[in-house]
Amino acid sequence: MGFTRAELETFRDRAIPPLVGPGLRLLFVGINPGLWTAATDTPFAHPGNRFYPALVAAGILDRLPDFAAGFTDAERAAFIERGLGITNLVNRATARADELSRSELREGSLRLERNVAQWKPSVVAVVGITAYRAAFARPKARAGRQDESIAGAALWVVPNPSGLNAHDTVATLSAAYAGPAREAGVLHPEGQE
Repeated sequence: MGFTRAELETFRDRAIPPLVGPGLRLLFVGINPGLWTAATDTPFAHPGNRFYPALVAAGILDRLPDFAAGFTDAERAAFIERGLGITNLVNRATARADELSRSELREGSLRLERNVAQWKPSVVAVVGITAYRAAFARPKARAGRQDESIAGAALWVVPNPSGLNAHDTVATLSAAYAGPAREAGVLHPEGQE
């Protein structure tokens, strides 16, 4: 499955629904949907994104879904059944996250807090330190587990898996994602330690 640049542009500003369900233990929070994500209704769907390969490498998922083509209903159900969920700080599709304003990110953090209070995950992992700093007004925040919580959930900041974040690899991403997954109790039994 592929899209032309013109086809992807037709998905600009589109929202996608959060991927959450009952038994949510670990909520990953992306910055905003990319155009490929909006086109497929699947978070982190761009073929070059390393999110799902990192989840598999960490043992959080036992197999790699065909995310670039868009999740099937069975893949969505399996993801949710693992106690995993995904939402975004800003639910407006753009080609790049730097197209978002600071006020959009700040409003997104407030909406996230309301959603976390409603969905009640054990752990929230914000994907991207720069977006976290802007959205939560924490300019000196560092990656990892935060001292504060969000609506009662433990709060982590983990690296962005986008191909634009070139200094992280699937191995470093999987190590970073394993921390919040371990705390949430969602690591696959054969997961790497």
